[in-house]
Amino acid sequence: MSDATLHSAAHDPGDFVVQIADQVESFLVAVAEVARGDEPESAVPFLLLEVSQILLAGGRLGAHEDIVPEERYEPDPGPEPDVDGLRENLARLLEPIDVYSEVFDPYAPRTAPVPARISDDLADVVTDLRHGMVHYRAGRTTEALWWWQFSYFSNWGPTASAVLRALQSVLIHVRLNQPLEELDGLDTDQGVGDDTLEIEAGRVMAEEIAGPLGLPQRQ
Repeated sequence: MSDATLHSAAHDPGDFVVQIADQVESFLVAVAEVARGDEPESAVPFLLLEVSQILLAGGRLGAHEDIVPEERYEPDPGPEPDVDGLRENLARLLEPIDVYSEVFDPYAPRTAPVPARISDDLADVVTDLRHGMVHYRAGRTTEALWWWQFSYFSNWGPTASAVLRALQSVLIHVRLNQPLEELDGLDTDQGVGDDTLEIEAGRVMAEEIAGPLGLPQRQ
């Protein structure tokens, strides 16, 4: 997208806001469908695809010049929809791989990894995107774009990026038959034990993850 196109879209959102809204809506519907648990065997690959797609929308928002809302204060969009059910369903569905390790700021010196949950992070992304969708459906398109852009930088962009890396890691471990260490109760200072036991435990855990989630492994 050229600089001229970006500048024009900021003042006349038109197709740009429609395209972003379509990607947001597609993501919200897709995550809700995955959370229903009807096809657990495809959950990880499908979420990987959907998170990648929404990050494409985020990249477009990030590359866009700052979007300035028409009003000084954000109009009240009303009460936020409850995402606890979505969060809990995703946690049950992804239980073997829900906990992962994340570094919040790769440029902060000596930043230690911290445990995070895919289910929590996806619910947070959904909350941010739904908030902007309320503005969009009410006809406040510039407000919607402003919110999606602002929250992309402040929350859902980094959060979705972390989830993407976690999902990629799961597929890499399983497809390449690489050992997976125990993720539940993650401790980044945990010492290394017997190599043979670790490899065997990792192989078993990879099989336990791959089976229910329908991820093929190399023999």
